[in-house]
Amino acid sequence: MSDRFYVEPKPGDLIEISRLGYQHWAIYVGSGYVIHLAPSNDFMKASTSSIASVVSEKAVVKKELLWEIVGNDACQVNNKYDQKDRPLPADKIVREAEALLGKEMRYSLASENCEHFVTRLRYGRARSDQVRDTLIAGTVGLLGVGVAAVVATVLGLILLPSKRDED
Repeated sequence: MSDRFYVEPKPGDLIEISRLGYQHWAIYVGSGYVIHLAPSNDFMKASTSSIASVVSEKAVVKKELLWEIVGNDACQVNNKYDQKDRPLPADKIVREAEALLGKEMRYSLASENCEHFVTRLRYGRARSDQVRDTLIAGTVGLLGVGVAAVVATVLGLILLPSKRDED
């Protein structure tokens, strides 16, 4: 497995899988397996797209081989909150993840997604920078459009001759 990882995963590690436009998250449980939230319908595999969970608002906890989930996408160990939050003991993380196997769970992109699921297991509380970053980017984009509209309006008022000037 080390030929695809800079850091060899250990049980309890967060695995970030880069998909087109988003990241899918799983928790490494050992022997090449991960536990993750996947679409509850069998016709869509998480290796294809976990976006299917958004449509159904439900997901199921699955244990699958990491490389079957990753496919041709990039992945990495990313225990990104270890500086701020102390991770729970690895054996507890794995035990709690395995206790959830097969359970159907509510899925919400904003509050109960795959990143929330794995961070709750590792740190005892759910977090998702992916959601925060998307909201920030959207807000900045909207502000940028708003600022551009204001600038265009002001420039238009300054540069275009007024109706009075024509008379």
